[in-house]
Amino acid sequence: MALKGLDIFKLTPKTNCKECGSPTCMAFAMKVAQGAVELSKCPHMSEEALATLSEATAPPMKTIKVGTGEAEYTLGGETVLCRHEKTFVSKPRYAVSICSADEDIDAKLEAAKKVDYDRIGERMHVEMLYLSYCADKGVDAYVELIKKAADCGKTLVLDCTDVEAAKAALAVCKDAKPVLDGADASNYEAMSAVATEAGVILGVRGADINELYDTTAALEKLGNKNLVLNVGTASVKDAFATTVQIRRAALKDQNRTFGYPSIVNVGALAAGDPTMQAALVSLFTVKYGSIIVMEGMDYAQALPLYGLRQNVFTDPQKPMKVEPGIYPLNGGDENSVCLTTVDFALTYFVVSGELERSGVPCNLIINDAGGLSVLTAWAAGKLSSTSVSKFIQENVEPKVKCRKLIIPGKVAVLKGDIEAKLPGWEVIVAPNEAVQLVKFLKDLQANGEI
Repeated sequence: MALKGLDIFKLTPKTNCKECGSPTCMAFAMKVAQGAVELSKCPHMSEEALATLSEATAPPMKTIKVGTGEAEYTLGGETVLCRHEKTFVSKPRYAVSICSADEDIDAKLEAAKKVDYDRIGERMHVEMLYLSYCADKGVDAYVELIKKAADCGKTLVLDCTDVEAAKAALAVCKDAKPVLDGADASNYEAMSAVATEAGVILGVRGADINELYDTTAALEKLGNKNLVLNVGTASVKDAFATTVQIRRAALKDQNRTFGYPSIVNVGALAAGDPTMQAALVSLFTVKYGSIIVMEGMDYAQALPLYGLRQNVFTDPQKPMKVEPGIYPLNGGDENSVCLTTVDFALTYFVVSGELERSGVPCNLIINDAGGLSVLTAWAAGKLSSTSVSKFIQENVEPKVKCRKLIIPGKVAVLKGDIEAKLPGWEVIVAPNEAVQLVKFLKDLQANGEI
């Protein structure tokens, strides 16, 4: 059970040095108990106290890292069942499955690279490859698949319950920190030894949730706590029930034996049905997959799924913002027309995308509006003639010679006040919708107004 603030306070140095960012050691202890700060924020905590507190204050679900470099991902670490309670921590990662028995391996590896785009400043792409071992094809074919997949720059998950095949596969890819998804009731001791020697995360599976629990507990007794739990492919109903029960047991019952991230193979649950797979991915994105495996992914599946994931795994307490400043687009320079909008990330990327599509050189000026949308910022007083004019006087006028400013159509009411506070500037009101900006700018350019 997690310690209370007073229990943590008893082990603090009680110096009230404020170096942790809190005014007193008691305040620090209360924040640690709430999960708001890490113990490591206190520079004077003794090693003995850290050892005592670390286990008790750790999240009920273990945080693990897989992959390396740009392909390193954090899984687990969750503290709530529902996003509105606080926030979700580690977004699920999407994988596509390839088997060593497949005849079109090269084509599947190339297809896994096709979905790759940016949405609101985040790269959306297939992050992992789930590589299944086929005994009929032998170990050499599996190793060859691993070598080809390793060149894709994606994190690998090895679906292999054969100990010798797992050893051979890890011999060529262990430095990339893959997941070895292959421990079950019959081989967990040997698989644990293989995974531990290679320094990789071990996937655990069972015929049902009881066997999964018992095998996980047995691995913990062996000292292996670097695990992910495969929820199985008996049926959609069983996989969903297992995923939810694992999360509830860890978070509500504080049962750390089930406090690990999960693997859900929807490609096996709905084999040959890409529409159902996409539906299941959306289900397990919310409840509660950590690695979600599909047979393949195209843009028709990706666009809604990555949009859902980004929305659900964005911290609702922290607005998505871009840095205030001047963003030249289409080769914009000091003589190019200026446009302004708020710092809400979605607004910025929608507007900047339409501006780039217009091909008209311009400077997009982003003002600090608290991460709110245009109308919300205006209603809250964050977007006003004063804030816009002050930002332009301090940050834009010294750098830009053009004195034409285009403001969002939804705050056309600000036009007169901005012109009054910015002598020499001409304020132009843009259309209400970003999609109308392309024609609007081209018309202004054609008429010689910008």
